[in-house]
Amino acid sequence: MAPLQGVNSFAELLRLPLEELQAEVEKVGEALPAEGLTFLPPLDGRGEVWCAGVTYERSRGARMEESTEQSVYDKIYTAERPELFQKAPAWRVVVDGEPVGIRSDSGHDVPEPELAVVANSHGEIVGFTVCNDMSSRSIEGVNPLYVPQAKLFAGGCALASGVRPVWEVANPKNLAIKLVIHRGGDEVFSGTTSTEKLVRELPDLIDVLFLPNDFPDGVILATGTGIVPELDFALAEGDVVTITIDEVGTLTNTVATGREPFAFLATDNLEGKR
Repeated sequence: MAPLQGVNSFAELLRLPLEELQAEVEKVGEALPAEGLTFLPPLDGRGEVWCAGVTYERSRGARMEESTEQSVYDKIYTAERPELFQKAPAWRVVVDGEPVGIRSDSGHDVPEPELAVVANSHGEIVGFTVCNDMSSRSIEGVNPLYVPQAKLFAGGCALASGVRPVWEVANPKNLAIKLVIHRGGDEVFSGTTSTEKLVRELPDLIDVLFLPNDFPDGVILATGTGIVPELDFALAEGDVVTITIDEVGTLTNTVATGREPFAFLATDNLEGKR
């Protein structure tokens, strides 16, 4: 593990144009032992996480299956304008090894493994990471207007602790994604997909996101899921969710219910521990 010389936050890094950012990343300091270090989310300051929805055929089918308003999802899949929504500010993000949340009033929740694009304040793609866009199928299924409640809640956004620089990924539209869920030590779900099935182009999603918005400390955009468990599967407290994306990284979290397990996010951010 080697620190970046003169860089104290992701926000500082993501304020730079891509060429300058790459130069800073290559100025690594002396390697230090990783033992005892606390890894934080790859986003801080005024950074935000956003998500794109219904960008894979599997996602369209799953949303239509669970919803009382099926045509909404069928139309957005092929629409010129993508579905984009805000998922979490930087301080609400959990990282690899921390708990991930399900709502206490939902009863039917699933993880959504997604390739996440890291963009700087200039709207340039600078890297990639792994996102778990936790979702309540029961709440969104009742009415699509409940999407904010189905998507934004304590522990609902998890990111891997590292970012793979864009210049190290030859083809981000050809990455294998795998989701594995364990319960009591037993595997209860496993699924795979590839980003080649993503119907949107990554630069196009970033362009739409930046058109009406400024992100002075950068933004992370999760690009949608191509893996959705069958409708009879729901997460339970204590489940261990592992998402792996080739060339990008791995994210593992244990499921917790309600607000209390995530009270540390507000406290740690207030005390400057994150």
